[in-house]
Amino acid sequence: MKRTLCSALITGLLAGQAYAAPADTAASANATANANASSTATAAATPSGVDRAAVDPAVRPQDDFFRYSQGKWLHDVDIPADRSSWGAFNVAQEKVETQIRTLIEQAAQDPAARPGSDAQKMGDYYASFIDRAHRDALGLAPLKPELARIAALRDKRQLAALAAHVSRIGAGGPLALSVQQDSRHSTRYLVDISQSGLGMPDRDYYLQDDAKLADTRAGYRAHVEKLLALAGQPDAAGQAARVVALETALAQAQWSAVENRDPVKTYNKVTVAQLEALAPGFDWSVWMKAQDIAGKADAVNVSQPGYLRQLDGIVAATPVDTWKAYFTFRVLSAYAPYLSQPFVDESFAFRGTVLSGAKVNRPTEKLAIAQINRDLGEVVGKVYVEHYFPAERKRQVEEMVHNFLLAYKESIETLDWMTPATKKQAQAKLAKIAVKVGYPDKWRDYAGLTVRRDDLVGNVMRSREFAHRYAVAKLGKPVDRAEWHMTPQTVNAYYSPEMNEVVFPAARLQAPLYDPDAEPAINYGAVGISIGHEISHAFDDQGAQYDGDGNLRNWWTKEDGAKFAAKGKVLVAQYAGYSPVDGYHLNGELTLGENIADNAGAVMASRAYRISLHGKPAPVIDGFTAEQRIFMGLAQARRGKARDAALIAQVKSDPHSPAEFRVNGSLRNHPGFYEAFGVKPGDRMYLAPRDRVVFW
Repeated sequence: MKRTLCSALITGLLAGQAYAAPADTAASANATANANASSTATAAATPSGVDRAAVDPAVRPQDDFFRYSQGKWLHDVDIPADRSSWGAFNVAQEKVETQIRTLIEQAAQDPAARPGSDAQKMGDYYASFIDRAHRDALGLAPLKPELARIAALRDKRQLAALAAHVSRIGAGGPLALSVQQDSRHSTRYLVDISQSGLGMPDRDYYLQDDAKLADTRAGYRAHVEKLLALAGQPDAAGQAARVVALETALAQAQWSAVENRDPVKTYNKVTVAQLEALAPGFDWSVWMKAQDIAGKADAVNVSQPGYLRQLDGIVAATPVDTWKAYFTFRVLSAYAPYLSQPFVDESFAFRGTVLSGAKVNRPTEKLAIAQINRDLGEVVGKVYVEHYFPAERKRQVEEMVHNFLLAYKESIETLDWMTPATKKQAQAKLAKIAVKVGYPDKWRDYAGLTVRRDDLVGNVMRSREFAHRYAVAKLGKPVDRAEWHMTPQTVNAYYSPEMNEVVFPAARLQAPLYDPDAEPAINYGAVGISIGHEISHAFDDQGAQYDGDGNLRNWWTKEDGAKFAAKGKVLVAQYAGYSPVDGYHLNGELTLGENIADNAGAVMASRAYRISLHGKPAPVIDGFTAEQRIFMGLAQARRGKARDAALIAQVKSDPHSPAEFRVNGSLRNHPGFYEAFGVKPGDRMYLAPRDRVVFW
């Protein structure tokens, strides 16, 4: 099923969670301001675009390029107290949030905003989030109808309907439903059913015998108990024990993150009758009706069939009262960030501090902006690009992408390990890659979503339902190839195998990640690494299994497929040797696709820059050759640091390697890096030629 592959520096869980802030945010705001000032300093002060103030001259680039390129920054900048990580991507996102906040606050203060208009929705959603006094006065009241619905569960015949409802309002459960492209028929939509239902980031948090994870498990059980107690649930300790035991059983049944990366293994299209046979004890007809897909889907994809078989036994063995406790906690956990302060604080204490290492919550206003970005994404995106994304920047980046596509075309033709038959197929796929830059050509219509100024929980819940209806409405229609799966104000980029497209949102194309006025080489490193990275996903270990039309089809000769797999094994071993935290090594199999993209993207940045010169000589600026500037741009755009808890979460569940290894790991394999900085045997960055891996 759908694999949307992204390039952002993803280390903090807070980026994806909304937590209301504690009363005292002054220390957090000051820390963030100081970090912002340090992070954005001086790059534009040099003609080369290199941020010399970040460079640590005491570190040799031949020994540790990551710390050479930004060692001073790493030493001088502290992670803000309300963050689990900090880096160039965060600086860019802070800038976007400031821009968006101005636009949303204007909407919130506009008495003339027409009911139902985009301005009314943005303004009233924001007002409902930041009205802490109203939220505190309401307490748990907004959730009481949902808790009463769960308490009314009498027997397991009602379980399927309840599970579907809780899922639709965004509180999760043992099954996740989504509408995706059919990976073998990419012009059609298909319902996907997958494993879900855990309150911690990955099954390893429940199953691995690890001292730090054992502490996290203890903290999680205490968190479950506290949330249930805050909601006035009887025997909160006993209920918490049963909830964690049920989640542990679900974790034992679930596939690993590595298994879930396999697009062939996770493609299991079945009829409704076959679905019912996988888990006959679960009332699928009721569940499908409650999800509003009955009669709209004669077949579904089951991503993990083995999980469904085991879930059938778990449902049979688990008492109704345990399911009631479980769903009560699911709803409380999902909506605690939008309730009164005690719920907000408890939610952050576990998800923000225990899981991510952040010390204080983010200010309420910033949390509100993040929430509105999620629930009104293209409403916000439309006004964002109108104010902050000039048409000329779109043209500049499209030209860069064109040069990268030419670079891949040249590279494929010169590969010495690939046969002509596979090269022909690779070129055909490359030629079909669609490019989207900045913003969508058509905007999503939010007319069916009601937003009220006095109803934050309702706004969140209605947004979840709206998103569900939007997805289900796709069934039976041809795939909309104009649709975007990221908003323009997202500091990220992605490649979609089923769409065979690369997408670069407007917010990714700004300082400190891109400077339209900078000397080109620095941009070919700083933003070019993202362009090359995303195109590379078309040919990583997952993307290479899809053809140019987005269908899961093997277009490789047996010989070339074996060579590609052998290269992958070498890269897996390389990255498995890297350790960001004592006792924790990277999972080379989990990160393989992103590592291939990082490695190939770096090589293509050099090649694409040379294409951009049109035969002209590359200048030396500030003592840096063009190739050196590309590598400096690449590394300084990846600058970042993270707390140990966030790094552990990343190692366990994130397919991206931490920033240090995205830089050093890819450059150690790059032939041009050795030439640019004179790397020799004995240098710590050195890899013997036989140990280097070059895919493209």
